[in-house]
Amino acid sequence: MFILMIVVFVLGYAAIAMEHTIRVDKAATALLTGVITWTILVFGVSEILNVDAGMSVNAILDQGGEILKNLRHFLFENPSDDPLETPSILNHFVVHELRHHLIEISEILFFLLGAMTIVELIDAHEGFSVITKRIHTRDKVKLMWILCVIAFFFSAALDNLTTAIVMAAFIKKLIGEIKNQWLFGGIIIIAANAGGAWSPIGDVTTIMLWISGQVTAYNIIVSVFTPSVICLLAPLLVITFTMKGVVNPPEDDIDGDHLGEPRKVEKNIVFILGVASLLFVPIFKTVTHLPPFMGILFGLGFLWLVTEIMHRDKGRDEKVNRTVVGVIRKIDVPSVLFFLGILAAVGSLQSAGHLSYLAEFLDEQVGNIFVINLIIGVLSSIVDNVPLVAAAQGMYEIAPSGPYMVDGTFWKFLAYCSGTGGSCLIIGSAAGVAMMGILRIDFFWYLKKISLLAFIGYIAGALFFILVN
Repeated sequence: MFILMIVVFVLGYAAIAMEHTIRVDKAATALLTGVITWTILVFGVSEILNVDAGMSVNAILDQGGEILKNLRHFLFENPSDDPLETPSILNHFVVHELRHHLIEISEILFFLLGAMTIVELIDAHEGFSVITKRIHTRDKVKLMWILCVIAFFFSAALDNLTTAIVMAAFIKKLIGEIKNQWLFGGIIIIAANAGGAWSPIGDVTTIMLWISGQVTAYNIIVSVFTPSVICLLAPLLVITFTMKGVVNPPEDDIDGDHLGEPRKVEKNIVFILGVASLLFVPIFKTVTHLPPFMGILFGLGFLWLVTEIMHRDKGRDEKVNRTVVGVIRKIDVPSVLFFLGILAAVGSLQSAGHLSYLAEFLDEQVGNIFVINLIIGVLSSIVDNVPLVAAAQGMYEIAPSGPYMVDGTFWKFLAYCSGTGGSCLIIGSAAGVAMMGILRIDFFWYLKKISLLAFIGYIAGALFFILVN
């Protein structure tokens, strides 16, 4: 059963990668993969967790052994001397783990929905023209540099997921050809992930390390900023010397013309409030300590109220299409469901112990902290970086000195590798998955055109970090 979970995950991953070949939407495959892996876990929980269901809970705890930390904690809370109760308790453990993961997944999904709706609301009011009309160049190289620099610093202030959503909107407004949209989207994924790695609020893994006390805000910025810049510069320099030509703007939006252009004051108000809502999220989190999705929902609710009041005396078509009621229909729901499925599948591997065993294997067989982190970074392009970092945090205690102390070399390099390594594959990061859904980027196209560039940047930044440490 333990191996079967891996087989199902790999087959599901392959089907996602071959979405355009097999002509099955990746969301359907991801949902099936997530449900099937959890189903295998609940039916084979005793075998997978290496626990004898014929023993009592107290007897299992007394024997010790290679028992998962989460399972041990759960069994402590549900003691029993009756062996007949053990299978039921183990099933409850699986359900408990599923609900735990669902809480974390739901936070991401609600954040994604809120951010996408805000971006669509700005777009419905043509708010992005405030920026796009100031970008006059059609030269591919110049435009690439401009958008990547914007994405790099946006990601540090917001996060890489929100940045990917915003930058995808910019791309669709500035670039008409699909292949050029994909090319810009691919490099911007690298920029967004690099920008999020050095900021304590930019990437979820850096946030995890910061909140848990492994790194401090000042030192993570000082130590990881330059490697992150190099991670972006390396592929950008390759693009600069290999890419030529100009981009053509997209055709005019027919629906927008039908509704008429919004008034300048409306356009500016929605743009300013929309961007302010996104920028407010990290402030809201810092002040209230509530999850980021609460901040994005607050911003969405406020913007919803403003647009309802703004358009309450307008005609029905304009009112509906320029308030949340109308624009929410444009949200890419399959991408949201894809997130749900793939994160649920990864969560099942985490609860079953696959990722813990992987972390222990790396520690025992590799040993070198730089090599371990480099491997974790590459693996984060296949498996979500959050459980990988969580596994590393669980394996190593904060030490008073050495590489595992607060702001130690291991933790800072882990922040860089886990944040930037996911760019090597398009479904290796939240930014990549969002961009893939919005721009419909093909997995194998990204693998052929972008993955090598992302890997070059990843290794270049890593080598710099190793040399100076």
